[in-house]
Amino acid sequence: MKILIVLTSHDELGNTGRKTGFWLEEFAAPYYVFKDAGAEITMASPKGGQPPLDPKSAEKDFQTPATGRFNNDAEARAALAHSVQLKTVAADDYDAIFYSGGHGPLWDLAEDKDSIALIEAMHRKGKPVAAVCHAPGVLRHARAADGTPLVQGKGVTGFSNSEEAAVGLTEVVPFLVEDELRKAGGKYSKGADWQSHVISTDNLITGQNPASSEPTARALLKLL
Repeated sequence: MKILIVLTSHDELGNTGRKTGFWLEEFAAPYYVFKDAGAEITMASPKGGQPPLDPKSAEKDFQTPATGRFNNDAEARAALAHSVQLKTVAADDYDAIFYSGGHGPLWDLAEDKDSIALIEAMHRKGKPVAAVCHAPGVLRHARAADGTPLVQGKGVTGFSNSEEAAVGLTEVVPFLVEDELRKAGGKYSKGADWQSHVISTDNLITGQNPASSEPTARALLKLL
Protein backbone atom coordinates (compact mmCIF):
# COMPACT_ATOMS: atom_id res chain seq x y z
CA MET A 1 0.00 0.00 0.00
CA LYS A 2 1.72 3.12 -1.25
CA ILE A 3 0.33 6.54 -0.35
CA LEU A 4 1.56 9.91 -1.58
CA ILE A 5 1.09 12.89 0.75
CA VAL A 6 1.26 16.22 -1.07
CA LEU A 7 2.15 19.45 0.74
CA THR A 8 2.52 23.08 -0.26
CA SER A 9 5.78 24.90 -1.00
CA HIS A 10 4.18 28.34 -0.54
CA ASP A 11 4.95 30.34 2.61
CA GLU A 12 3.63 33.88 2.08
CA LEU A 13 0.18 34.76 3.45
CA GLY A 14 -0.88 37.08 0.64
CA ASN A 15 0.36 40.64 1.18
CA THR A 16 0.10 40.52 4.97
CA GLY A 17 3.81 40.03 5.55
CA ARG A 18 2.93 36.95 7.61
CA LYS A 19 4.01 33.40 6.92
CA THR A 20 1.85 30.42 5.99
CA GLY A 21 2.45 26.90 4.70
CA PHE A 22 0.98 23.53 5.63
CA TRP A 23 -0.99 22.99 8.85
CA LEU A 24 0.86 20.60 11.13
CA GLU A 25 -2.18 18.66 12.41
CA GLU A 26 -3.39 18.12 8.84
CA PHE A 27 -0.15 16.39 7.97
CA ALA A 28 0.71 14.62 11.23
CA ALA A 29 -2.66 12.98 11.92
CA PRO A 30 -3.03 11.43 8.44
CA TYR A 31 0.65 10.47 8.37
CA TYR A 32 0.29 8.31 11.46
CA VAL A 33 -3.04 6.85 10.38
CA PHE A 34 -1.29 5.63 7.23
CA LYS A 35 1.96 4.63 8.93
CA ASP A 36 0.22 2.63 11.65
CA ALA A 37 -1.73 0.80 8.94
CA GLY A 38 1.56 -0.30 7.37
CA ALA A 39 1.49 2.02 4.37
CA GLU A 40 4.61 3.04 2.50
CA ILE A 41 4.47 6.85 2.54
CA THR A 42 6.11 9.33 0.19
CA MET A 43 5.91 13.09 0.68
CA ALA A 44 5.92 15.46 -2.28
CA SER A 45 5.72 19.23 -2.79
CA PRO A 46 6.05 21.51 -5.82
CA LYS A 47 9.61 22.57 -4.99
CA GLY A 48 10.70 19.46 -3.09
CA GLY A 49 12.73 19.58 0.11
CA GLN A 50 11.31 20.98 3.35
CA PRO A 51 7.72 22.19 2.94
CA PRO A 52 7.06 25.39 4.92
CA LEU A 53 5.15 24.93 8.17
CA ASP A 54 2.47 27.47 9.03
CA PRO A 55 3.96 28.87 12.25
CA LYS A 56 0.53 29.29 13.80
CA SER A 57 -0.06 25.54 13.57
CA ALA A 58 2.96 25.02 15.83
CA GLU A 59 1.43 27.10 18.63
CA LYS A 60 0.42 25.38 21.87
CA ASP A 61 -3.33 25.72 21.28
CA PHE A 62 -3.15 23.63 18.10
CA GLN A 63 -1.14 20.68 19.37
CA THR A 64 -2.59 17.18 19.35
CA PRO A 65 -1.23 13.71 20.16
CA ALA A 66 -0.30 13.34 16.48
CA THR A 67 1.66 16.62 16.35
CA GLY A 68 3.44 15.68 19.57
CA ARG A 69 4.34 12.32 18.12
CA PHE A 70 5.67 13.95 14.95
CA ASN A 71 7.75 16.49 16.85
CA ASN A 72 9.50 13.59 18.63
CA ASP A 73 9.85 11.44 15.51
CA ALA A 74 13.25 12.17 13.98
CA GLU A 75 12.69 9.72 11.14
CA ALA A 76 9.40 11.34 10.08
CA ARG A 77 10.85 14.85 10.33
CA ALA A 78 13.83 13.84 8.18
CA ALA A 79 11.53 12.29 5.58
CA LEU A 80 9.40 15.43 5.44
CA ALA A 81 12.51 17.61 5.04
CA HIS A 82 13.34 15.66 1.88
CA SER A 83 9.98 15.71 0.12
CA VAL A 84 10.31 14.83 -3.55
CA GLN A 85 9.44 17.28 -6.32
CA LEU A 86 5.85 16.85 -7.42
CA LYS A 87 6.80 16.85 -11.10
CA THR A 88 8.81 13.63 -10.57
CA VAL A 89 5.94 11.47 -9.28
CA ALA A 90 3.63 9.28 -11.35
CA ALA A 91 0.10 8.10 -10.60
CA ASP A 92 1.05 4.51 -11.47
CA ASP A 93 3.43 4.40 -8.50
CA TYR A 94 0.82 5.03 -5.80
CA ASP A 95 -2.41 3.51 -4.57
CA ALA A 96 -3.80 6.78 -3.21
CA ILE A 97 -3.00 10.46 -2.80
CA PHE A 98 -3.65 12.72 0.18
CA TYR A 99 -3.43 16.53 0.20
CA SER A 100 -2.66 18.17 3.53
CA GLY A 101 -4.18 21.58 4.14
CA GLY A 102 -3.04 24.92 5.44
CA HIS A 103 -3.47 28.17 3.50
CA GLY A 104 -0.38 27.56 1.34
CA PRO A 105 -2.07 25.22 -1.18
CA LEU A 106 -4.46 27.99 -2.25
CA TRP A 107 -1.53 29.81 -3.86
CA ASP A 108 0.56 27.03 -5.36
CA LEU A 109 -1.07 23.59 -5.52
CA ALA A 110 -4.44 24.91 -6.69
CA GLU A 111 -2.73 26.25 -9.83
CA ASP A 112 0.05 23.67 -10.19
CA LYS A 113 -0.15 21.83 -13.54
CA ASP A 114 1.69 18.79 -12.18
CA SER A 115 -0.70 18.55 -9.25
CA ILE A 116 -3.78 18.90 -11.44
CA ALA A 117 -2.50 16.26 -13.87
CA LEU A 118 -1.74 13.88 -10.99
CA ILE A 119 -5.20 14.29 -9.48
CA GLU A 120 -6.82 13.68 -12.86
CA ALA A 121 -4.68 10.60 -13.53
CA MET A 122 -5.37 9.10 -10.09
CA HIS A 123 -9.09 9.70 -10.48
CA ARG A 124 -9.21 8.12 -13.95
CA LYS A 125 -7.49 5.04 -12.57
CA GLY A 126 -10.10 4.77 -9.81
CA LYS A 127 -7.55 5.47 -7.08
CA PRO A 128 -8.57 7.43 -3.96
CA VAL A 129 -7.91 11.18 -3.96
CA ALA A 130 -8.27 12.82 -0.54
CA ALA A 131 -7.86 16.42 0.63
CA VAL A 132 -8.55 18.17 3.92
CA CYS A 133 -9.41 21.72 5.04
CA HIS A 134 -8.02 24.21 2.46
CA ALA A 135 -6.57 21.42 0.32
CA PRO A 136 -9.87 20.63 -1.46
CA GLY A 137 -9.12 23.91 -3.24
CA VAL A 138 -6.59 21.92 -5.29
CA LEU A 139 -9.56 20.36 -7.08
CA ARG A 140 -10.77 23.65 -8.57
CA HIS A 141 -9.20 23.13 -12.02
CA ALA A 142 -9.18 19.31 -12.11
CA ARG A 143 -11.30 17.67 -14.81
CA ALA A 144 -12.91 14.29 -15.22
CA ALA A 145 -12.17 12.18 -18.30
CA ASP A 146 -15.15 13.72 -20.13
CA GLY A 147 -13.83 17.25 -19.59
CA THR A 148 -16.32 18.27 -16.91
CA PRO A 149 -15.11 19.59 -13.55
CA LEU A 150 -13.94 16.68 -11.40
CA VAL A 151 -16.18 17.67 -8.49
CA GLN A 152 -19.29 18.29 -10.61
CA GLY A 153 -22.28 16.48 -9.14
CA LYS A 154 -20.16 14.99 -6.35
CA GLY A 155 -20.54 15.50 -2.61
CA VAL A 156 -17.61 17.58 -1.37
CA THR A 157 -16.58 19.68 1.59
CA GLY A 158 -13.66 21.90 2.57
CA PHE A 159 -12.84 24.91 4.74
CA SER A 160 -16.09 26.84 4.97
CA ASN A 161 -16.67 30.54 4.32
CA SER A 162 -17.72 30.96 7.94
CA GLU A 163 -14.48 29.38 9.17
CA GLU A 164 -12.41 31.59 6.86
CA ALA A 165 -14.28 34.63 8.21
CA ALA A 166 -13.60 33.45 11.76
CA VAL A 167 -9.84 33.47 11.16
CA GLY A 168 -10.08 36.88 9.48
CA LEU A 169 -8.63 35.88 6.12
CA THR A 170 -11.60 36.17 3.76
CA GLU A 171 -10.04 39.17 2.02
CA VAL A 172 -6.50 37.74 2.08
CA VAL A 173 -6.88 34.36 0.39
CA PRO A 174 -6.90 34.18 -3.44
CA PHE A 175 -10.25 32.34 -3.35
CA LEU A 176 -12.68 30.79 -0.90
CA VAL A 177 -12.68 26.99 -0.93
CA GLU A 178 -16.43 26.69 -0.37
CA ASP A 179 -17.21 29.13 -3.20
CA GLU A 180 -14.88 27.40 -5.67
CA LEU A 181 -16.24 23.93 -4.98
CA ARG A 182 -19.78 25.21 -5.48
CA LYS A 183 -18.79 27.08 -8.65
CA ALA A 184 -17.35 23.87 -10.11
CA GLY A 185 -20.66 22.10 -9.57
CA GLY A 186 -19.75 20.25 -6.41
CA LYS A 187 -22.52 19.37 -3.96
CA TYR A 188 -20.87 21.23 -1.11
CA SER A 189 -21.92 20.54 2.46
CA LYS A 190 -20.49 21.53 5.81
CA GLY A 191 -20.81 20.66 9.45
CA ALA A 192 -20.57 23.08 12.36
CA ASP A 193 -17.47 25.28 12.36
CA TRP A 194 -14.37 23.43 13.64
CA GLN A 195 -16.23 20.10 13.97
CA SER A 196 -15.25 17.04 11.94
CA HIS A 197 -17.10 16.65 8.65
CA VAL A 198 -15.97 14.24 5.93
CA ILE A 199 -17.59 13.46 2.58
CA SER A 200 -16.69 10.39 0.54
CA THR A 201 -18.06 10.16 -3.01
CA ASP A 202 -16.74 7.35 -5.19
CA ASN A 203 -12.97 7.66 -4.88
CA LEU A 204 -12.99 11.34 -3.85
CA ILE A 205 -12.70 12.12 -0.12
CA THR A 206 -12.77 15.62 1.35
CA GLY A 207 -12.61 16.89 4.94
CA GLN A 208 -13.76 20.29 6.17
CA ASN A 209 -11.18 21.44 8.70
CA PRO A 210 -8.31 20.39 11.01
CA ALA A 211 -10.67 18.27 13.13
CA SER A 212 -11.43 16.29 9.96
CA SER A 213 -7.80 15.31 9.31
CA GLU A 214 -7.75 11.91 10.97
CA PRO A 215 -11.30 10.91 9.86
CA THR A 216 -10.44 11.87 6.26
CA ALA A 217 -7.34 9.67 6.37
CA ARG A 218 -9.36 6.80 7.83
CA ALA A 219 -11.95 7.19 5.09
CA LEU A 220 -9.16 6.88 2.51
CA LEU A 221 -7.84 3.72 4.19
CA LYS A 222 -11.34 2.27 4.15
CA LEU A 223 -11.47 2.72 0.37
CA LEU A 224 -8.10 0.99 0.00
